[in-house]
Order: sequence, then structure tokens, then C-alpha cells
Amino acid sequence: MYTGKIRQILLITDGCSNQGEDPIAMAALAKEQGITVNVIGVMEHDVIDEKGMTEIEGIALSGGGVSQIVYAKQLSQTVQMVTRKAMNQTIQGVVNRELQQILGRSQTMEDLPPEKRGEVMEVVDELGETVDLEVLILVDTSASMKHKLETVKEALLDLSLSLTARTGNNHFSVFVFPGKKNNVEKLLDWTPKLQSLTSIFSQLSTGGITPTGPALRAALTSFEEKRSLRSLLSNDDESYFEESV
Repeated sequence: MYTGKIRQILLITDGCSNQGEDPIAMAALAKEQGITVNVIGVMEHDVIDEKGMTEIEGIALSGGGVSQIVYAKQLSQTVQMVTRKAMNQTIQGVVNRELQQILGRSQTMEDLPPEKRGEVMEVVDELGETVDLEVLILVDTSASMKHKLETVKEALLDLSLSLTARTGNNHFSVFVFPGKKNNVEKLLDWTPKLQSLTSIFSQLSTGGITPTGPALRAALTSFEEKRSLRSLLSNDDESYFEESV
């Protein structure tokens, strides 16, 4: 059985970045470090413009993740779907690499006979329930997101509840951008539960800028600090699933 952790960044936004480094380049850097970047573009009654759509798709593509444009009222189910879909993609990538090593050629699940493919998918499904999952959530708090933040909070609480049934460990962290004093602010440090967001979200203020690139950089730093601290405490190396799509 495979060991390791799946690490994801879940970016929730409704527009284009307009400050700091290129978020698409930062997403590519995340992928290199074995971290998937998934993006959910949130609409209300309006429409995300073409530039915003292109950026959302570009970030997810560079980050090896999933992108989805959704109306705010559908956000909760979308957050759960994107998180699980990206997790399964990562596991399938690991399984495909194992198959290639075993078979000694470029063969993937799609090349297997239906019966064998079904057996492999059972392994993927089982790993989806047992593997440890770390999700760092980046929430856009630019001015246009003001009326959507309550929906975002509810969606994240639903995500926490939906993943609780898994036997694998879940850890979440939440950052917002822009923050009160800086481009990015840590709202919630790594925790197995998101329930404490209930009180915090009501205190959020919204700003005009959208520093998506700096937010992604802060997310990568947080993952690295978490990994360094864990290595220091355990004094041994840990294995991680590498992203492969």
C-alpha cells in the first residue's frame, strides 16, 4: 500500500490578480514541489470576464489541478467535488507511475483490460479514503467578494464535514488576500477541523486589490514550514505523493 500525503492549495476567487508576482508561475512552482493548485471562480449574478477565466484556467493548468467556474449558491458542492477530484487525479498519477515501473513500458490504467482497470480503480478509491490530506485554502477577500464570504464560509465548513468520514487524516489551513495589514494574512493555522472559521469569517474586511501571486507564495511557504517542523519533531524523512496529471 502506498504511503504519503496529498497536498493541495484550494484558491477561491472571483477575479483577476492585480498585484505582485504572476500567479500562473507560482502555481507551476507549487506543482514542482508536489502541491496541486485547484481554483474555483465564484460568480454571483455577474459574469467573470474573459481575462479572469483565462487566469483561473491557467493557474489550475500550471498547478496540475482542477478549475471550476460556479455560481455562489453552488459553491459548497463544488468545493467538495474539486477537492476529491484533484485528490483522485494525484493518486491515479502515482498508480500510473507504479504500473509503468512494473510493466516496464508506457502503460497507464486506460491501457488495461476492463477487469484489471476496475481492480486498479478500487485501489484508487481506497487510497482516496485512507491517504492523509493537507489542504491550504486561499480566499480572495477583494472588494467584489464581500457579499460572497458567508457562502464561502459555509462551503468550507461543509468540506470539513464531508471529509471527516475518511479514515485518513485531514489538515486544513486558511489564508485570505488581501489581509488587513499585508497582501496575505493567515486566518487559521493547520488544524483537522474548520469549525473555528465560524467566528473569524464575520470579522473579515474586504479590500480592493487581488494579490493572488503573493497569496500562492505564502501558501508554499506555509507548506514548507509545516514540513520542516514535522521533520524536526520526527527526525525522519516523510514521503509525499508527487503531483501527476
